[in-house]
Amino acid sequence: MVMFDSLNRHLLPPYGSDEIHAPNFRRLAERTVTFDRFYAGSMPCMPARRELHTGRHNFLHRSWGPLEPWDDSMPEMLGKAGVHTHLASDHPHYWEDGGATYHTRYTTWEFFRGQEGDAWKADVAATGPLTGFKDRLHRQDAINRGYLTRETEHPQTRTFDAGLEFLATNADADKWFLQIECFDPHEPFFTYEEYRRLYPHRYEGPEFDWPPYAKVTEPEDQVEHARYEYKALVSMCDRSLGRVLDFMDEHDMWDDTLLLVNTDHGFLLGEHGWWAKSVQPWFEELVHLPAFLWDPRTGQAGTRNDDLVQTIDIAPTLLDLFDVAPTDDMLGIALRPGGSEPRDGADAPVHEGALFGIHGGHVNVTDGRHVYMRACATPQNAPLEEYTLMPTHMRGRFAPAEFAGAELAEPFPFMKGVRPLRLRGSAMVSPYLHGTLLFDLEEDPQQLHPLDDPALELRMLRLLARLLHENDAPESQYARLGIPADAEPGEEHLLVAAQAALATAAAQPLPPLDDFPAGRFGLGTPLPELLSHPLALEVLRGAVPQLVHTETLGMLGSTSLYQLAAMIALPPALLRGVAEDLAAL
Repeated sequence: MVMFDSLNRHLLPPYGSDEIHAPNFRRLAERTVTFDRFYAGSMPCMPARRELHTGRHNFLHRSWGPLEPWDDSMPEMLGKAGVHTHLASDHPHYWEDGGATYHTRYTTWEFFRGQEGDAWKADVAATGPLTGFKDRLHRQDAINRGYLTRETEHPQTRTFDAGLEFLATNADADKWFLQIECFDPHEPFFTYEEYRRLYPHRYEGPEFDWPPYAKVTEPEDQVEHARYEYKALVSMCDRSLGRVLDFMDEHDMWDDTLLLVNTDHGFLLGEHGWWAKSVQPWFEELVHLPAFLWDPRTGQAGTRNDDLVQTIDIAPTLLDLFDVAPTDDMLGIALRPGGSEPRDGADAPVHEGALFGIHGGHVNVTDGRHVYMRACATPQNAPLEEYTLMPTHMRGRFAPAEFAGAELAEPFPFMKGVRPLRLRGSAMVSPYLHGTLLFDLEEDPQQLHPLDDPALELRMLRLLARLLHENDAPESQYARLGIPADAEPGEEHLLVAAQAALATAAAQPLPPLDDFPAGRFGLGTPLPELLSHPLALEVLRGAVPQLVHTETLGMLGSTSLYQLAAMIALPPALLRGVAEDLAAL
């Protein structure tokens, strides 16, 4: 399996785009089945990898975190069945608190340092006054790049070197699984001049290969520059992919070796007026994924598959190759497009619907044509709960204060009788600000025109509710979303029309900072300064209480209110009122 991170389907040649120079992705499509309706599930990075191991969604019960004691792990299951599993990766999140139990499930593993501000090289003299996590991350990344001046030193290159070394050593052996997992083209889009030359353009602005998780407020030439930087990095990924295809050609591996190429999610490069992911609704560019499968048992190559499939199907697919039965807790289905064994339901899609989302955000469902993005019913985005026995966040342990009110809960059916710790959860951004959205992907593939169709919304809401039950969702999720846990939702539970004004306001571009009034305090004032002043704090508490309580504040350091407003999509009219009140202080 060759797995990339943040690889955009809509920019790849096999999916109809000529924006990126990627001859090896074209070549890959000629040798594999190309999936046309492959969707993400739990997001972002480590939640997606938990799905890869467990074959079931986890975002309804847990935010970013490690594997839990009750989790099944596909590579561990393979290992117990006598299959040697090997992970070669440069993905830094595996070696943080919130990912620390994944890589040790493989028989052997190796890791290459230096991506995205990885705490790798030390330059004490270069460390100036840093005011927050984001500043420290960017400073560390700048230090790391000083040690990656040649392509041969790049973590991506070294990751593929390691994968090819494993193949050279073990290509003639049987019963092994190799996972080459590449952090690229995840931001920052750090690559080399050879690949940038593929996308010549005139740009004289600041360095910009690491877009923020926020609305686009940069000038058009800066936006286009970031897109070119992303494309250059994908072209580098394409060359690395070609090295694997070359090896399989040279060693006649196609007769007996399965190849899966996939990603965890996409990345917005200005589409919908947004950068990045996680702080906006999960649009198609983020969740409709590229995926390619060569299965020597079926021999399907150069074909396309229209089944509705997801990340949760990867674990059962790889287990199936080695005749290892999935556990009863796995909700994914083994993919064998073009195989001789008919599925139940004959021509029915693999899944009736695909569920996807982030903990505490929209809960989304698609039937392959329509997508329904269900927001929380109230501004409080509550109740929201965490269920875990591994209380760590991405880069840290749970703080003592987070255990206030914690208690052991009754186990869910998939927890194998283990009682989890139930804690109050928190979300990066409340989905309430964006409202509930409904789209017809056939008529509106770019999701520019939300629908208000009560009959369609009710059908999609009922599909979502069925999938919540199938995934053993906690009752708190039903309450947060404003639907019954013990009955079928009805017309009284619809939200599209009721939240239409919110959705319209959230979709508006953010005006330039200079358009807002300013005095002693303004939207450009750093948040810590505003929060430390009693009168300014009262303005924020009264107008935008979610700013005062959001868990991201501690990570943002000197971020201004304007910058944070771009991240959480505060309506411009509300933001103007806040600016006027602050300027009057």
